[in-house]
Amino acid sequence: MLKIWNVIPRRWLFLLGALTVGALFAAALYLQYVLREEPCPLCMVQRVIFIVIGLLFFVAALHNTKAIGAKIYSVLIALVALSGVGVALRHIWLQHLPKDQVPACGPGLDYMLENFPMAEVWQELVHGSGECASKGWTFLTLGIPEWSLVWYLLLGIFAVMVGWKKR
Repeated sequence: MLKIWNVIPRRWLFLLGALTVGALFAAALYLQYVLREEPCPLCMVQRVIFIVIGLLFFVAALHNTKAIGAKIYSVLIALVALSGVGVALRHIWLQHLPKDQVPACGPGLDYMLENFPMAEVWQELVHGSGECASKGWTFLTLGIPEWSLVWYLLLGIFAVMVGWKKR
């Protein structure tokens, strides 16, 4: 298996990472538009983080750098994935709060973007609100934030493995 891993060029592995994020994003859109699972503020933040990870994977594939450049891209991807882990953990924590400790629902994102300064909008998004505490779609007993956590970890580890793979 290691022989196969070492034969595959980094460029193709970075492209595989980008395609994986594209498939995850397509799944999120399916949940939203077909299954009618409306994303909460923390879900929106997580989507942005996935988009950044996918773009970094794609740019790394296009750039096709040597070893040092691949390591830089992989560290950047891992750091962004780590921020996603933090947001997903916050989301999971909110979902497991007792009903009486769940924060109140805040204003909608459109309203906040029109009426609040961007720093306040970002703070509200990252802290989450009552709507983030509701559990929606599940697969194998894991909800959306748990699956996001799994994928952030997998993508971060994969990026580091690609960056440090031998030629």
